[in-house]
Amino acid sequence: MDTYSDGLLIGALVILILVSAFFSSSETGMVAINRYRLRHLARQGQKAAKRVETLLKRTDRLLSVILIGNNFVNNFAATVAAILAIRWLGDSGAAVAPVVITIIMLVFAEITPKTYAAMRPERVAFPASLILKPLQVVLAPLVWMVNGVSSMLLRLGGIRPNEHDDDHLSPEELRTVVNEAGGLIPENHQKMLLNILDLETVTVEDIMVPRNEMVGIDLDDDMHDILTTLRSSQHTRLPVFNGDPNNMIGLLHLRKLSRLLLKEEINKAELMQYTVEPYFVPEATSLHQQLINFQNAKRRIGIVVDEYGDVHGLVTLEDILEEIVGEFTTDLAATSQDIHPQEDGSYVIDGSSTLRDINRALQWELPTDGPKTLNGLILEYLQDIPDANISVRIDRYLIEILQVKDNMVKAVRARRAEVN
Repeated sequence: MDTYSDGLLIGALVILILVSAFFSSSETGMVAINRYRLRHLARQGQKAAKRVETLLKRTDRLLSVILIGNNFVNNFAATVAAILAIRWLGDSGAAVAPVVITIIMLVFAEITPKTYAAMRPERVAFPASLILKPLQVVLAPLVWMVNGVSSMLLRLGGIRPNEHDDDHLSPEELRTVVNEAGGLIPENHQKMLLNILDLETVTVEDIMVPRNEMVGIDLDDDMHDILTTLRSSQHTRLPVFNGDPNNMIGLLHLRKLSRLLLKEEINKAELMQYTVEPYFVPEATSLHQQLINFQNAKRRIGIVVDEYGDVHGLVTLEDILEEIVGEFTTDLAATSQDIHPQEDGSYVIDGSSTLRDINRALQWELPTDGPKTLNGLILEYLQDIPDANISVRIDRYLIEILQVKDNMVKAVRARRAEVN
């Protein structure tokens, strides 16, 4: 046996295995790299990121270059291994060589480099792009020919190679990304991002102040009562109507009335001079759209109406912002006027409280896909107007009805049922 020539063949085989490992790791690294992080790094001006991003714009060409190089190297390595085996073992080496070279290639040229590349895609893809980019130019004619044949075969199968899904995230996929961000995003910021995504699914009806809780000015009232309402109001804008909220006249900005309220006598005509036209909002409008509508209309408060034009309540810009940043308080259950914690761990809750507010305050999961208030949920569940001292179980929550008045559940005692 020629020791020198054997040494050359062994050296060539080692180099071929290393080159094969390069192509294998490059393929995995390029595919596994985070496209959004890559785009971010490219926009920051990182040259390696720009090279990789350019290569990935035509994934078919990139994979063709890698696979052509990998297959060429692997076949050459198998040939060299066969020659060495025949030299060392004679004719029986031809049977042994495929088994040995397969194991070697799997361990050193496939599994190990691909595993490392999957774990550290940037460390592999960025330096590999220095070789793959010029190699793409050198092998361009062969790549063009191979891709042409491949595209023809795909078209025969009814697949158009140039058609591919856009690299965009759906809202639900984006929600998963935010949830999986972990410590990369502060918890408060994470909640706000998720709340912003919820704006598309939540409607104005879900967060509006119900009609029966609206504070407004009824022009049919005595002027003394109107002034008392104006001077004691905690709101800066009040709806103005005649007798019934359905006869809405406009909205009154109390800051503009500050000087007028100092006068001893004010008449309704003077009051009307500071009233602007009402801004009506359909109850099914999503919060995302309504936020844009408020911005375009330069308004901060809207009167919510149903499909028949009847007034159902009002919604403010602040209500929508609170859906994003949360209530401006630290303990909703302790500060809410509608939720009163009890010593036994239950809560006395006003029946007009919205289910969203209750869920947010107590971290509960009362169903919100139907009625919007606790009263509505109980009435829908019972299909009747109940008497007091009746208890019901809705999902995992025990609810005792404490007071019923004017055909409405006014107060309940509720607790989460213990799970056995």
